[in-house]
Amino acid sequence: MTHEHGTPGADERTMLDAFVDEHRLLLRESLDGLTEEQARRRLVPSATTLLGLVKHATFVERVWSEEAVLRLDRVGLGLPAAAEDSFVLTDDDTVASVLAGHEAACARAREIHAAVSLDDVVEGNRRGPLPFRWVVLHLLRELAQHAGHADILREQVLAADAARQD
Repeated sequence: MTHEHGTPGADERTMLDAFVDEHRLLLRESLDGLTEEQARRRLVPSATTLLGLVKHATFVERVWSEEAVLRLDRVGLGLPAAAEDSFVLTDDDTVASVLAGHEAACARAREIHAAVSLDDVVEGNRRGPLPFRWVVLHLLRELAQHAGHADILREQVLAADAARQD
């Protein structure tokens, strides 16, 4: 799939939103065509899997919108208290359910973020008050990092399966 890299010449907010959306999509696309087993396969010592990365990205979206902007408590939102716990998969997690959760969290984050200016200060994060511009840049940085992880994990999963078929 071809991805637009922002809109050259657009205002800062439009470009940032485009880049964030692009990395959201890249994470979701990392699961395209994979079986449940492939999406859950652990290739590193941590709990990081392709499905776990998208589940964690859902957590990230909610933390940087519902917690940071709306000042809602993460545990009250049903989110893990610690970020590392957001990678953990349950028996109920499927590719379809995790993708649906991620898409819903992204849609909600877009709604929440649309009401906030880049120059506004949000006060719901554990770090204390933060400029919303910092929040968006941090979100972009984290999504880009995890999209890169997903690229590598997907390549490993597909290569291992291809080698088994030879």
